[in-house]
Amino acid sequence: MSQDLHPQAFEGLERLCAGPSGDVILAAPAFPGIERIEAQFSGNAFEPHRHDTYALGVTLKGVQTFGYRGERRFSLPGQVIVLHPDEEHDGGAGTEDGLHYRMLYLEPSLLLECLEADGIGLPFVDQPVIGDPALAAVLLAALGELDRELDELFVDDFLSQVAGGLSRHALMPRRPLGGVAWRQARAARDYLEAHTTRPVRSGELEAVTGLDRFALSRHFRAAFATSPHRYLLMRRLQRARTMIGAGEGISDAAAATGFADQSHLNRHFKKAYGMTPGQWATLAHNPRRLIRDLPQGRSGGR
Repeated sequence: MSQDLHPQAFEGLERLCAGPSGDVILAAPAFPGIERIEAQFSGNAFEPHRHDTYALGVTLKGVQTFGYRGERRFSLPGQVIVLHPDEEHDGGAGTEDGLHYRMLYLEPSLLLECLEADGIGLPFVDQPVIGDPALAAVLLAALGELDRELDELFVDDFLSQVAGGLSRHALMPRRPLGGVAWRQARAARDYLEAHTTRPVRSGELEAVTGLDRFALSRHFRAAFATSPHRYLLMRRLQRARTMIGAGEGISDAAAATGFADQSHLNRHFKKAYGMTPGQWATLAHNPRRLIRDLPQGRSGGR
């Protein structure tokens, strides 16, 4: 596949300033269940880690390399990356020229709710690097203007198109979904999100949902592709990351999000994001800003 992206792929996109310091991450306004970032790196950026969301992105410049499911992978400009929840991976630039990409982190529940009407489960894409201009255009529609919030009606259509795009590349036909106790799973999720700064006991979730802890675990994993325990941990880390990115001290963020101390936060943060809170703070506080130097206009599908 050519390393040159079609100009339409850049409509509405911005790029990071070039400079000797190189590494920076910029985050877009959040939408419930969706996070978007733009990143520029040289060398190895992330140590092995895993998160509880889909990671869907497009490489814009350079070679993106990462270890995934026992193999070293490479993504060229214009190619799509699909990483499944709870799959360990690292990441960085594959050449000395550095790396520039945009990534979207999608909670599995949003995709599964989109597929629920058809009674089928999440498609599994075996190959994490895909040459699919149509799917790339779908993702760039959400990743094209990171300074703007996503619109709810746009997200509805976006999820439908992502589901279709992933299904085209699924290794096997999507399995029947079976009965998922959506109301109980959502009630457990809402309770966890409302109590992210303290330990939550199994009995509390049993009282909230009316399910025993083992049945709830099965239904929760079917709905959200992770366990209640890990879901709670990731929400704490997400909140801590937001605080650190806003300039809060790491020890203050640890105390505010229910971690025993800064070392406790450091350990879990690195496992989830592949870097320490201090490294994240450095990247998030990089003073360089985005500049426009690409064709203007509306992103495709917006």
